Amino acid sequence: MAERPDQRAHQRRLSGAEIAFEKNHQARMYGRCQQLPQALRCGLVGQGKNGGNIGVMHDSDSTLDKAGLKEAIRQAGREMGFAAVGFARADTSGAASHLRDWLAAGHHGEMDYMARHAELRANPERLHAGTVTVISVAVDYLPHAKITDHPDQAAISRYALGRDYHRVVRNRLQRLADAIGRLTGPFGYRVFSDSAPVMEVHFAQQAGLGWRGKHTLLLSQQGSWRFLGEIYCDLPLAPDAPLDDHCGTCNACLDSCPTGAIVAPYQVDARRCISYLTIELAGAIPEEFRPLIGNRIYGCDDCQLCCPWNRFAQPGDPEFASRHGLDEARLAGLFAWSEAEFNDRLAGNPIRRIGHERWLRNIAVALGNARSSDETRTALASRVDHPSPMVREHVAWALARLQTTSSAPAPQA
Repeated sequence: MAERPDQRAHQRRLSGAEIAFEKNHQARMYGRCQQLPQALRCGLVGQGKNGGNIGVMHDSDSTLDKAGLKEAIRQAGREMGFAAVGFARADTSGAASHLRDWLAAGHHGEMDYMARHAELRANPERLHAGTVTVISVAVDYLPHAKITDHPDQAAISRYALGRDYHRVVRNRLQRLADAIGRLTGPFGYRVFSDSAPVMEVHFAQQAGLGWRGKHTLLLSQQGSWRFLGEIYCDLPLAPDAPLDDHCGTCNACLDSCPTGAIVAPYQVDARRCISYLTIELAGAIPEEFRPLIGNRIYGCDDCQLCCPWNRFAQPGDPEFASRHGLDEARLAGLFAWSEAEFNDRLAGNPIRRIGHERWLRNIAVALGNARSSDETRTALASRVDHPSPMVREHVAWALARLQTTSSAPAPQA
């Protein structure tokens, strides 16, 4: 799915769960950047005897110290597996008005939390008191170059093939915050990984990690296959320079969207987005979109697959390698999973959040778009009497569609 205005209904990633935060109540707003390891004077992080950090006080007007602190944070981030680390002011000017316009147009669909928490997104200080700087990070996740285009196989958005990024990115951010604390002393902060009302793409763009593509996801010269995370903090660090837009006249993402969800450059109507329909939507998928979903059972990557910048994407972090054969699983096999198998096999995977009922709903639609075969019809027949009215409805639709497509005359050569 193309991203929510602040984030990635992909990045992709339409989770609304709140993550508990870590806050040091001894924190003060200013003066942290003066307590740096002495060795930063020569560009290194030093340690004294017994492994203790060496801290010294520096002149409060020293820009060299603040620059040294930023570089030390970047270096620590790289060592923890972040592909990029940047710094932005906690300012949402401009972006907040776009969010409000998007909500007013109803483009958020049933994602009521987007409207309910709009002011928290627009005002970082309200989400975490004392925030003046946003440290934005990116983690590469591209698992493979394979595209699942066989109609009998399940197409799952690449970000969801492996471990749950929420936990992985959050844990790394906490480690980075701990490392910063060893450099500065106690400071106030809160970490986020698609876990609270944060304008992720806005801050990543302001921090120089990329620009907002026409599909609304963060895009860089290394592509868009990246998870984002943030640290809201009270350290008054100088912001990095934002990057310019490099999409030019390209409209590949608009042209490739199966359901026309990218209604204009930089504008996504989530109600039409396959990621929204297969992840966020709680009820029945509108019939007009079912044939367009194809074999996609969780999310959609089409607007990224067509992007010219993604030719330069590098293989992602091994943490997100595909698990349980999800990158080559057949629809009929996944449809046979019991609820217990669904919960067990997808433990630690973001797909588990949609629950078994929606899982079956999505696969039923994909089976209806697959080839009419004994395997497909048998799989659907096994769920005709499922306890869920929603599952039964989508199974009935799929069987009727298979009947229609199998009886249609073959196209003339």
